[in-house]
Amino acid sequence: MGPLSGVRIIAISQYGAGPFATLHLADMGAEVIKIEDPNSGGDVSRSVIPYSENEDSLFFQSLNRNKKSITLDLKSTEGKDVFLKLVEKSDAVFNNLRGDVPERLGITYQQLKHINPKIVTCSLSGFGTSGSMKKEPAYDYLLQAMNGHMSLTGEPGGPPTKYGISIVDFSTG
Repeated sequence: MGPLSGVRIIAISQYGAGPFATLHLADMGAEVIKIEDPNSGGDVSRSVIPYSENEDSLFFQSLNRNKKSITLDLKSTEGKDVFLKLVEKSDAVFNNLRGDVPERLGITYQQLKHINPKIVTCSLSGFGTSGSMKKEPAYDYLLQAMNGHMSLTGEPGGPPTKYGISIVDFSTG
């Protein structure tokens, strides 16, 4: 039992920032249902080396402990129907998709409130869900370069260097 016991969160997220964010919620007792896309082989972090075997990795497990995981094609009628049934009985829908994708998938509050008016939606997106850059992908190392993090590490007099960990993913998550 934790402070979020009884709270159900649907998580459409992969790799770093999204799974790290929902990891904290799961660790505090929330029921986190992670949705993975069967068309892409699920969360890409399942194959992160050096400890990866049989579509599973230490990296994936470390960010997805205490969660349930299902594969669901949100672009198919059947997958969308299952998703909407989950929305009826959930408290929140979280995603870390590119900014233009939540609306296309029909997972924004405006698109879900008729199913569950109490649903809370959250999008963790590198460039936001509106504006001129919402369609741009945002990766940790790209954002490290854009915000100046890479100027803080590396050898004196050397070129900008990425951090050894995904500092932006973990900070935002």
